Amino acid sequence: MPDTHAVSSEFPIDENAIRVPYAKLKDFMTQVFQATGLPDSDAEGLARAMADGDLLGKDSHGCIRVPMYVGRIKGGAINKTPNIHVEKQTPAMAIVNGDNGMGHLVARYAMELAMDMAAKSGIAWIGLQHSNHAGAAAVYASMALERDQIGIIACVGSANHAAPYGGSDILVGTNPIAVAIPALEEPPVVIDMATTNSSLGKIMVKAMHGEAMPEGWVIDAAGQAITDSALADDGILTHIGGAKGFGLSMVIGFLAGTLNGAAFGSDVIHIGEDPNSETNTGQFIMAIDIAHFMDPALFKANVDRISREMTGSAKLPGVDEIRMPGTNSWRVHQDRKANGIPITAPLLDRLNAAADEVGVPRLL
Repeated sequence: MPDTHAVSSEFPIDENAIRVPYAKLKDFMTQVFQATGLPDSDAEGLARAMADGDLLGKDSHGCIRVPMYVGRIKGGAINKTPNIHVEKQTPAMAIVNGDNGMGHLVARYAMELAMDMAAKSGIAWIGLQHSNHAGAAAVYASMALERDQIGIIACVGSANHAAPYGGSDILVGTNPIAVAIPALEEPPVVIDMATTNSSLGKIMVKAMHGEAMPEGWVIDAAGQAITDSALADDGILTHIGGAKGFGLSMVIGFLAGTLNGAAFGSDVIHIGEDPNSETNTGQFIMAIDIAHFMDPALFKANVDRISREMTGSAKLPGVDEIRMPGTNSWRVHQDRKANGIPITAPLLDRLNAAADEVGVPRLL
């Protein structure tokens, strides 16, 4: 069994990685996006959401995406000045039209709306249409924690890389879901997971560093394992739990995409290959206000009690520690907030190249 104690992110351990303070990385990305034509406030909001993802250790969905986003903004696929607005609303649901703005801005708008609605009605479900890739889902789910609410977000993947279970036609995305549950003294309980065995972003990180993928992440059309991360685009991402993961992916797709009039299935645009086309990406966001169910302090104390029960239970041989979902990300967040976000040499090259492309000072 692996050692479960070490704090790790999605980047390979690299002692030569440069630690960059959160504010410096955020300000750098803000300048890059301002240079592409985004309004100052939107550029800062986008950069903040991306840097927040890096703080959580979601290296596959943070600053590594700068070149891709620059390409899509410059390619005309993104509305630089969107009118993000509510299409319809009842006390407990709403449809938000992102007007093809950056998904980070649309998701933050929708989560703020959901939290406000849940504070009044107890629960809110927001369907998003005409959105875009929004980075790390946990960033938005975790917004609810400060208001003693439970946050949930699920997304139609921004490219299809998987197939129906047992098939080989590429019709299914990674379709991630994130849930954040507040605790009192223990770290919050947070999941942020693709419905495939790896997100595409994790594979991007491995390819950038020339690392192989574990067997089981990607297969070819004959069902044989692909481990060369540079060849992942030619393969098929596998579902978590086989048919169960495919079923979960379908449910998320129908709720986050089809229900909102957003893309799903063969209508999904590959954002990594097409910098010119609108995607009509769909997401759904939920907020649950704990005070409408019970005293929030009692709920969080019970989360603490159950979390300690789990982490204090008997361990298998070779296991150093049992962790609750989200504890590692919480530790990574504490470390990076204090010591900076690690930027590896290949990533720095990409970020500096993006800065050169838009004519702003390099990160380092």
